Amino acid sequence: MGKNKLCLGMLIGAIVGGVTALCDRETRNYTKYKMSGVKRQANYYLKHPSEAVRNAQTACNQFNESFNSGANNAINALEQVEDTMNKITKKKDPKKIESTM
Repeated sequence: MGKNKLCLGMLIGAIVGGVTALCDRETRNYTKYKMSGVKRQANYYLKHPSEAVRNAQTACNQFNESFNSGANNAINALEQVEDTMNKITKKKDPKKIESTM
């Protein structure tokens, strides 16, 4: 029940905020301008669905490349940290062995 109230409150708040913002003439004009651009682009993609699919595929490929690059960078950083930790540990080990003898 609490989750429903939260979602309903957020929805009502968004609607009230949007209506309040549209009371300003400049905001209304900006919204009309942006919505006409969205409409124009939607109509274009409705007439050229193959281009929409190609653009979506290109965007997915770019995301995958960026994600793989970031993952590789993270792995390299972790390997460097591991190497550094191994060097520090190896330097301390001989001292421990000598002190215990």
